[in-house]
Amino acid sequence: MDERLIVDGPGAEGASPSRAGAAIALACLLVAPEAVAGDPFEIQVYDGTANAPGAPGLELHLNDWATGNREATPPEAPLHGQFHATLEPSLGITPFWELGAYLQGAVRSDDGVVDWAGVKLRSKFVTPPTWEPHWRLGLNVEVSYLPPAYEHDRWGSELRPIVAWHDRNWLFAFNPILDQPLAGSDAAKGPSFQPALKVARTVGPVAVGFEYYATLGPLSAILPWREEEQQVFEVVDLLAVDRLELNVGVGEGLTQASEGLVVRAIVGYEFDSSER
Repeated sequence: MDERLIVDGPGAEGASPSRAGAAIALACLLVAPEAVAGDPFEIQVYDGTANAPGAPGLELHLNDWATGNREATPPEAPLHGQFHATLEPSLGITPFWELGAYLQGAVRSDDGVVDWAGVKLRSKFVTPPTWEPHWRLGLNVEVSYLPPAYEHDRWGSELRPIVAWHDRNWLFAFNPILDQPLAGSDAAKGPSFQPALKVARTVGPVAVGFEYYATLGPLSAILPWREEEQQVFEVVDLLAVDRLELNVGVGEGLTQASEGLVVRAIVGYEFDSSER
């Protein structure tokens, strides 16, 4: 506590500097806005693609919150030391419609056991591959239920618009995500703005680039910079193997609320509809 905040004046007699400092700290805690966390299980920017009609797909999302992120509001557990594994089955329904789900698991350093971490259901709509040679647009709609150790509001929803541009050498993808709790104390605050961005350059059999993720807080009350979650990932995507997806990256937090390192990998495969 900065001693310049402790001043003498009427009514201050008999109050020790330590008590005054404690009172100020408590007042700050009571009025400080509660930080809103992004999705620590699915760290991915959607690029506007979808499975072909009738083609199933399967992805495995792995990430390890190696350092930092030691703060959490009970009953939520701190992200520090958590390892996440999420299985994502999907199925193409039409050229513009894909259904999917997320089955989430976690290993926490505080107990060391495998823990069920919730389920999410999604429906993704995208422009068909023949719509335009460079632009892709879409919208992903998601509902979720997570145990209180991973989301104190438990029930939630997500609207994820998708805007992407690509050619032989470059990919630019932007997801201005709106995350809305469906129950609990955060539901009345309105949707939280969680933008995500990806820029990648093709270099031979791979693409190298970066991904950016942020949680800026409710649209009605954007958080101060130090309380926002801001992360940048350096990423590599394997392009040379047909139907196989492999994405690896390392992310760094840019703010006090998101400090630390995260290591991430996504492995996926889209089956041919004739293989069913």
